[in-house]
This record gives sequence, C-alpha cells and structure tokens, in this order.
Amino acid sequence: MKKLSWLFCVLALYMACGCSKKEKKVDTPPPGPPSDTENVVYDETGCLYKSYKNLVMAGYQGWFAAAGDASDRGWYHYQNGSCGGFLPGCSAIDFWPDMGEYVKKYKSPFSFADGTDAYLYSPYDEESMDLHFKWMKDYGIDGVFMQRFVVEIKNSNPKGKRHFNKVLENALKAANKYQRAICVMYDLSGCTSEDVAYIEQDWNELQTLFSLFDNKKHPSYVRHNGKPLLSIWGVGFNDNRKYTIANVDQLVTKLKGKGNKVSIMLGVPYYWRSLKNDTENSSLLHSLIKRSDIIMPWAVGRYDNNSYNNVAGAELAADIQWCNTNKVDYVPLVFPGFSWGNLKNDVAAYNSIPRLKGDFLWKQVAGARISGAQSLYVAMFDEVDEGTAIYKCAREGELPLHGDKKFVGIEKDLSSDYYLWLTGQAGRWFHGESGFSATKPAR
Repeated sequence: MKKLSWLFCVLALYMACGCSKKEKKVDTPPPGPPSDTENVVYDETGCLYKSYKNLVMAGYQGWFAAAGDASDRGWYHYQNGSCGGFLPGCSAIDFWPDMGEYVKKYKSPFSFADGTDAYLYSPYDEESMDLHFKWMKDYGIDGVFMQRFVVEIKNSNPKGKRHFNKVLENALKAANKYQRAICVMYDLSGCTSEDVAYIEQDWNELQTLFSLFDNKKHPSYVRHNGKPLLSIWGVGFNDNRKYTIANVDQLVTKLKGKGNKVSIMLGVPYYWRSLKNDTENSSLLHSLIKRSDIIMPWAVGRYDNNSYNNVAGAELAADIQWCNTNKVDYVPLVFPGFSWGNLKNDVAAYNSIPRLKGDFLWKQVAGARISGAQSLYVAMFDEVDEGTAIYKCAREGELPLHGDKKFVGIEKDLSSDYYLWLTGQAGRWFHGESGFSATKPAR
C-alpha cells in the first residue's frame, strides 16, 4: 500500500511539472514582426546628421546637361523650346555660371564681346558635382536636397531616369567626401495621381541601387526623429494639379509603412495654415501635415524686399506656433532673388525680384531666425533658370552676349561667390554662433 502511494505521488508530481512546462510555452510566444504601432529603431552610429534642426540646406536641381556630355540630352534645361533651343536670343537661363574652377567644360553657342567662347558645365560629370560640394564645405553650407522630378524619372523616360540617377550617384559620392548633408526630395510638378503612386517604386529602387540607409556607405544622409528623411514637394497647391492631397496621403502611408520607416518633409504652399491664396481650401492638408515630421512652405515669388515685412510678418511666427502646438517641425524657405526673363521670353521679367546685393536674402534669414526658426531651406543652389542660384555666377559686365536679350549677372561690385558666402554666414547663425542680427554681415 505504501509502495502504491509512493508511485501515485511520483506520477502526480510528474504530471504537475509537465503541465507547468506546457503553460510556460503558451505564455511566451516566439517574437514576431513589429506591429503597426511599433516604430522601426535604426542604429545611427556614425551618422553625421541626426536631425535637420540647426542646419542650413539648399535645394539642388541637377537637371542641366551639356551637348557632348555622356547624358546624351543635348543642352537640356539650358535650352528653351519656345524660341528655338539654345543660341543667342534664345535660352532658358537668366544667370550664367562662373566657369573659372570647372575641370570639364563644354563649348556653348554663345561668346563674349571679345569673341572668346563661353563654356558651361554638366552635373552628369562627377568632377562638376565634386566642385559644388567642395564649395558647400568651403563656405559652411550644410548640404542639399537632391531634386527628383517625378515626370523625369518614370520608366517611360529612360534618359531622364538615367540622368537623375547618375546625378544622385555623383552627389552621394561628393557628400561623403566633403561630409555634407544630403537628402532626396521628390518634386510633384506636372504629376498625375499615377505618377504620385509611382514614387514608392522609385524610392524602393533607390534603396537597392544606393543603400541610402547604410551608415557606413552614406553617413551624411540626413536623419530626423530617429529615421532617414525623405521630402515630397508640391502638396496642397490650388493651381489645378492632376493629383490630390488624398493621393499624397496614400503615398506617405506607404512610404512610412509598417513600423514608420522614414521621416517625411512636405513642401507646401506659403498660405498652408489659413488655406487661402495659393493653397487648396481643404482640411485634408492639415491632417496630412500632422502625420508628417517637417513642413517647408514655398515662399519664392510670394514677396520682395519691400513687401516681406507685411507678408512674412503676418505668417511666419503664427506658422511656427501652429507647428509647435501640433508637434511638427517647421523649416522656412529663403531665396536671394528671382529672374526668369529668358525662360518666359519676357524682358520685363529680368530681375523681377531684385537681389539688392544680398539685402533681400539677409532680411529673410534674420526674419526666420528672430521668429524662432531652427533651420533653413535655401532656394536654390544651382537654379539659374529662375535666377535663384546661390553658387558662383558670372558678374555684370562679364557675361556672354545674348542677341536681342541678355543674361543677368551678380552685382558688379560683389564677387561671384558672394551669395555662397552670405548663405554660409546664415549657417553660422543657425549653428548657434553669436554676433549676428538683422544687420547684414560685412565681408
């Protein structure tokens, strides 16, 4: 009887242990993929730019090509189809690049008053992109947003896609070399709803081609809020675009994806907060902005030196307050001036927003900083079509002849690098250096 009791006890103990082990397995299921509410956590070891805050970055078009370069696109974006191409009396550009330091140069159809030939560069060449990023480092400009014009990079436009991939490849290499911040920006100009959806495919292709999130390969790719930053420009404008805010909202959902894989910066109209003037009157825009990480309102053409205080004074501080309340970062845009007389074949459009020797640019820089902005977007590094370029351009009196038209130059009593230098001073101020104010710094 004692023996049977002992066996019964052993059996009961064994069954209890077995049940205990079974219950333990049920309580600790194997780890699975992150849920929709769990954010992807990136290792940012070695990343040089973990936030856009305190940075001064410019937009970089990169859309030019020269006859004779390897892009096989002719004088792309230098030429103007509305008047016959690229020749004296017809061009798309108002400013002429200062070609003194370029290694690769291409003879243009233009010449100077003394009969010498005028040359241009192509960003398709690695050497030219290297020079531009060297200037960024030399003058203290943090880096650039590389534009990808969606209508140019579709599979139906193989030359365009090849061009912008090559320009981005050149830029990534130079950014690493000179430790300049770099970020991809998609421009929705001219898009349809299908084109907007296509961005997801192109973005995934860029990850395969360039491994943008690889800290060792691309330590200078910009991060923000703990994630790689991606910018989308052109949402909420009321100029009869062929895509909607809802299309962009769907794209943002897919790009962020499961685990919130990227931070998003949106390029929005200047009057985005009040939904008036250049902005579509839709509350969907505010909902999308609240899901994003940064907004950058488009200020080009919205004011000049005389109207800046009235226009920006009514918008800037209130914009920043709205963003602070809704936990969205705000990056104001500044630009040196505007001119598109050749692009529009309209002599009245030369210097339509004068640069005033940097007074206009610095007024915007100071207005943004004093209003509480922590970062800047400068339009643009290389935009000579619309006369907003800050890189080295030829001065007045040192320009090629242009038939019955003209080119616009940097003011003759300034050096060709003046706007690079002045933008670099803005960078010092936003980096936290003292001694800056609403008074433009003297060189």
